[in-house]
Amino acid sequence: MSDYDVAIIGGGCIGCSTATHLAEGSDFDVCVIEKEYQLGSHQSGRNSGVLHPGFNYPPGSLKAKFSTEGTTRMKEYLTEHNLPLETTGVLVVATDETERRRLSELKRRADENGVKAEIIEGERSVREYEPYAKGNAALYCPEAASIDSQQYVYQLAADAKDGGVEFYMGHRVESVRYEGEHVITTSSGELTSRYLVNAAGLYADKIADELGVGEEYQIVPFRGEYYELVPGMEDVCESMIYPTPDPDLPFLGVHYTRRADGKVIVGPNAVLAFGRESYRNTAIDFTELRETLSYSGFWKLLGSREMARVAWNELNKSYRKERFVSAARTLVPTVRENDLTRSYAGIRAQLVDSDGTLVKDPLLSEGVRSLHVLNAVSPGLTSSLPFGERIAQRTIDSLE
Repeated sequence: MSDYDVAIIGGGCIGCSTATHLAEGSDFDVCVIEKEYQLGSHQSGRNSGVLHPGFNYPPGSLKAKFSTEGTTRMKEYLTEHNLPLETTGVLVVATDETERRRLSELKRRADENGVKAEIIEGERSVREYEPYAKGNAALYCPEAASIDSQQYVYQLAADAKDGGVEFYMGHRVESVRYEGEHVITTSSGELTSRYLVNAAGLYADKIADELGVGEEYQIVPFRGEYYELVPGMEDVCESMIYPTPDPDLPFLGVHYTRRADGKVIVGPNAVLAFGRESYRNTAIDFTELRETLSYSGFWKLLGSREMARVAWNELNKSYRKERFVSAARTLVPTVRENDLTRSYAGIRAQLVDSDGTLVKDPLLSEGVRSLHVLNAVSPGLTSSLPFGERIAQRTIDSLE
């Protein structure tokens, strides 16, 4: 007989949300297996802490649905549990006519997604919202908010524990095999389960590979580094100041975020990480770097001249502070190099297929009595409540 009905690998926001929803919606014996001794140690805790209300995602897409629903539900959940929540809004700034036209498309998407947004015309009007921002137009979305992501993950875990879920902390998964049940070998012994949910984040593709799932994909880690404004300079950003996104590029670019703790972070860039947990630009995991560089999809991704140019610019921002500051000053010209100090870094588990295409939507793949979260890319934190609920319901349906 299996130790558990369901074993969840990964104690981030998706894994803990899934556990909570399983505890609420079933009588199954559930466990969460986490390699670290703290929850939310990686993607779920190393992010900007922003709730993205979904004004910029294609209408009808899973991203749009999850982000709009997720924002509403997250605010209710945080309020119910008295957790940090600052609804600051976001100002998406346009600095030329091309970007101004893109704002109109963002407004159209916001309207179709049911997200409040308005276009602000003129530099003077932009500065009424953000006095130090530079732009001749902007899209203002009042529903964007900042939260403390780690406190949120721990509250999810507490709710799951109250529902009977067991947590195995400091248990690194070393192998998984299916023998009529899932046999999960960890650094501290074996566990068995009737069903497996793989929410392993940066290593989700490796867990899936062991069960023959998602072999056409590989996670390519991109590090995002943040600076923060030094004490006394926080007033240059009252909410969030974003650049107008380029639809042809996969990453937003450097922006300003006032966090729930009052700090203002600036970033991130997006540079290839030399290891799935290489949070410093001097850290190299040679085995994992070799895996990335030997993956044909990675080289196909960089095959275009535009992507190669972006990669070079992002790399420069990582090693040359003046290039990072230059990018930051396009939004807030008053900021100088001495106004920024290095903060933390996170790594995005970006799924890339063998053709070199970035997978942009959430991706769940089924295996033998298993479900694998291969892609929970941004806005994964915002989406975590509806995403976890969907995973839990599919798990319940499969077992019942």
